[in-house]
Amino acid sequence: MKRSDFVFFHTLRVRWAEVDMQAIVFNGHYLTYFDVAFTEYWRATGLPNAAEQAKTGRELFARKAGIEYIAPARFDDLLDIGVRCERIGNSSMQFSIGIFKEDAHLVSGELTYVYADTALRKGMPVPENWRAIIQAFDQTNTPD
Repeated sequence: MKRSDFVFFHTLRVRWAEVDMQAIVFNGHYLTYFDVAFTEYWRATGLPNAAEQAKTGRELFARKAGIEYIAPARFDDLLDIGVRCERIGNSSMQFSIGIFKEDAHLVSGELTYVYADTALRKGMPVPENWRAIIQAFDQTNTPD
């Protein structure tokens, strides 16, 4: 995975509360970073947020999260977190995440969400307009 694989980035700085005694980010905080970056990616697409989705009775449920550690992030590092949609299936969407410090690749990850009926807790087809918006966004968005 490399920085040029992404067109969307969210930048954040590692805070003191997120590191251990060696000033290295605790493992669990990377999933929080994934969630923050994914939220900003979703906001940038203009698609309905979680509250708006809930009103319709259909929303995205987290199904899977995976992480691969390559190098540590440390206190006060400025991180760029890349997000892109890897695949849209019938009812699921898989997103790739890359965390970078400048050009150094620190962490890779994936998030899988299922679009579902909230009452039935059953997968539903991803809306066609969502597919089109995400595909266009990932192709035409430019890095910050």
